[in-house]
Amino acid sequence: MEPDLDFAHELADAADAVTVAAFRTRDLDVTTKADSTPVSAADRGAEESIRSLVASRRSGETVFGEEHGDDGGDVRWIVDPIDGTRNYIRGIPVWATLIALEREGVVDVAVVSAPALGRRWWASRGGGAVADGDRCSVSSVARLEDAVVSTTSPPDMPRGWTALSEKALAVRGFSDFWQHCLVAEGAVDVATDYELELWDYAAIALIVAEAGGRCSTFEGDVPLPRRSFVSTNRALHDAATSLLASVAAS
Repeated sequence: MEPDLDFAHELADAADAVTVAAFRTRDLDVTTKADSTPVSAADRGAEESIRSLVASRRSGETVFGEEHGDDGGDVRWIVDPIDGTRNYIRGIPVWATLIALEREGVVDVAVVSAPALGRRWWASRGGGAVADGDRCSVSSVARLEDAVVSTTSPPDMPRGWTALSEKALAVRGFSDFWQHCLVAEGAVDVATDYELELWDYAAIALIVAEAGGRCSTFEGDVPLPRRSFVSTNRALHDAATSLLASVAAS
């Protein structure tokens, strides 16, 4: 592995040590942030572990994390210490640490570590996508009528989601990072979220792209913070976004 990807795995290992130790403990400290979303001591501790390693090992590199903000700089590690905090605090094993290395606005390396699922995905730009040591690629499904589609939270979705789900072969709610990683593996064909932040999608966008897929907003634009997000096997992208966007704007 290349040095940047090696280090990304070290960061994921450090975060896993914090999150696994606190998972399903009775005394987990949980508070509510200003945006009404929950945050646990494990979220903060995992990000702090990553920040400590970056500061001690990677001169000139900074961190942009969900819990402790953006240090700035042209080379930064974009971190969601626990994607799926609501799952985490309820003891549901669908949560992960998301890590992406960005240089001058371009993500070059990504790792998604889901220790409670026993799964890890990673990618480097131009190097392909990997799931647990094996190369992975998106599906070849070419019709929405044959597709498996997923979303994190159906009540938050625009009416275009209903049109998409009614057309699909099967509808699932794998939620958060997992549904997009399943797109990269070829198990899901279209995965959707009503709104994501940069730390939510930076890593998964590279993994999906390196697996042969495509990510955008529902309108087909380049992913941006606080906008909708859809990942697909590429073959279904235009058909999926045409449904999502046609009613999303109404």
